[in-house]
Amino acid sequence: MRTLGKISGVSLLMLAGWQFSVAQVNPANNNANAPVNQQPQVTQTPANNAQNPNQPTNNTNVMGPDNHIIDGAYKPEHNPYRRVVPPATMREADVMWSTRIWRTIDVREKINLNLYYPIQNNQNRASLFQLLKDALLGGEITAYSFNPVDFDDTYKIRLTKTEINAQLNRIDSVPNEDGVVVAVPSPVDPGAVKGYTLKEDWYFEKQRSVLDPRILFVCPLTANVNKNTGKEDENSAPLSLFWIYFPDIRPMMAKTPVFNAQNDAERRTYDDIFWKRQFSSYIIQQSNVYDRSMQAYVKGLDALLEGEKIHGKIAGIEHDMWQF
Repeated sequence: MRTLGKISGVSLLMLAGWQFSVAQVNPANNNANAPVNQQPQVTQTPANNAQNPNQPTNNTNVMGPDNHIIDGAYKPEHNPYRRVVPPATMREADVMWSTRIWRTIDVREKINLNLYYPIQNNQNRASLFQLLKDALLGGEITAYSFNPVDFDDTYKIRLTKTEINAQLNRIDSVPNEDGVVVAVPSPVDPGAVKGYTLKEDWYFEKQRSVLDPRILFVCPLTANVNKNTGKEDENSAPLSLFWIYFPDIRPMMAKTPVFNAQNDAERRTYDDIFWKRQFSSYIIQQSNVYDRSMQAYVKGLDALLEGEKIHGKIAGIEHDMWQF
């Protein structure tokens, strides 16, 4: 009897499991016992939306964005993941000789055009000034006040975001046709950039036996606009905005490609341009006992020749370190 009871219990359990499986396979049978007044759920389709004008339409693409589209023969993977090459670590005891140099990069020169263009951002590239402007307004980097008397005063006064915004979005007072002075916004765009001033140190290190430069600060130069006419004053020198600590902007420059006129597959970055010294510039000041720039005692072509003279002295010091 006990055996027969166990067999009957097992049979009932098997029968219940079989019915549960059938209910899962045929869910329509489960709705047979549903209340009669229950309305079936209807999925909204574009046709149903047309019948119900009060129902908001959903134009969202079901498949999502077209991430499978590659704008090119291959997917660019190098520049977005570029990392900054750290400079060599040095001790003060290893530096046998050093001097401080200020130089100007004129973006109107042909070799420096990749630092100027594009004026309008596109999908792949951005100008150097636009990169710095977005980082400053976004609070990613810090700007320091420019002292026209002392070029070495580069990081004592930190500018606030309001002061930076005031320099990048200036308001000039210009008379209109009726002679009434009105406020005209004059934002600084990439097209107004004339160049950049670099503050750098040249040194000879005995551990590696090399003469290397190290850029410390960079200062954008923009067109000097006449406040009375609202137009660029071509007879005035470019306007220096502020100093930016160069190591702070290297990570973002390392990920921003620069146009290469010779090969689109070898897109360099702004960090490569400065690290490999692939730009043209001229020296405007060297550290001296008078603490003055070359504009204080030479002008025009003589200033360029004086800069070349300083550059020749630096190259001569490196050659004099060796015996042949």
